[in-house]
Amino acid sequence: MKVGVVGAGLVGATAAYAMTLRDSCSEIVLVDQDESRARAEAQDIAHAAPISHGVRVSSGDYAALKGSRLVLIAAGANQKPGEGRTELLEKNAEIFRQVIPQVAQHAPGAVLLIATNPVDALTDLAVHLAPEHAVMGSGTVLDSARLRWLIAQHAGVDATNVHGYVLGEHGDSEVIAWSSATVAGLPVAEFMAARGLPWTPEIRAGIEAGTRDAAASIIGGKRATYYGIGAALARIAERVLGDRRAVLTVSAPTPEYGVSLSIPRIVAAGGIEASVMPKLTEDEKAALERSAAVLRAAKAKLGLTG
Repeated sequence: MKVGVVGAGLVGATAAYAMTLRDSCSEIVLVDQDESRARAEAQDIAHAAPISHGVRVSSGDYAALKGSRLVLIAAGANQKPGEGRTELLEKNAEIFRQVIPQVAQHAPGAVLLIATNPVDALTDLAVHLAPEHAVMGSGTVLDSARLRWLIAQHAGVDATNVHGYVLGEHGDSEVIAWSSATVAGLPVAEFMAARGLPWTPEIRAGIEAGTRDAAASIIGGKRATYYGIGAALARIAERVLGDRRAVLTVSAPTPEYGVSLSIPRIVAAGGIEASVMPKLTEDEKAALERSAAVLRAAKAKLGLTG
């Protein structure tokens, strides 16, 4: 039950902290080009272990990843103000070309969980660089959680009673599958009507905007997002380590679209066991194809085909 975390910045360290508090695994090792940062983050997180679940937390070089069942890749640069996604992709792709072969060498058999953005294109690159490994990206697991939270706020219920998926790109072209969203087992509109709550196109559009623009809003206020994604990464890791066969919208190669994107997938010990496409309206299908086209263009910039 060992997890490696490559990249001890805000996202990687917060994910490791979340895994420690949630008892997601028995051991975590942090690896970063900045060895002193990795060592300090590991020490700080380790101090939470005696008052949570006793997870063993340490830092090391790539060789310390040996024996990991899952390696979280959070290494990379953050998007700077005014920087386009293409520039970010090129920058982080170069980092991945150095990092992924090292991880593959020292942690054979580990499931690779990609968190670095743009996550869908970098998931495709990781698959190319580590073809013997099961690879998945964090995809729209966080986006789907944001959607569920916003619906729950309007419905006045616990968010765990809301189910719904964000599909496609983790980014501007993401698709909210309203046709399959439910509250307490009822379609959203039916639940709102049963409760006497308003449900208008304007309210729905506001929830869509809140889901899509959440990261920008948070970054505008505190420069970065890390708590939500840290918890999402811990949840994905748990589902792999525990062979839970949970349904999560992780990103992975999707042959019918020719690119890695997010749809509901069964996540188990070996990575992704199966994919399950929800029934979509014609408008949702068209939006998902447009999202895939955006991602195919990004994939092409990396020189990847197929």
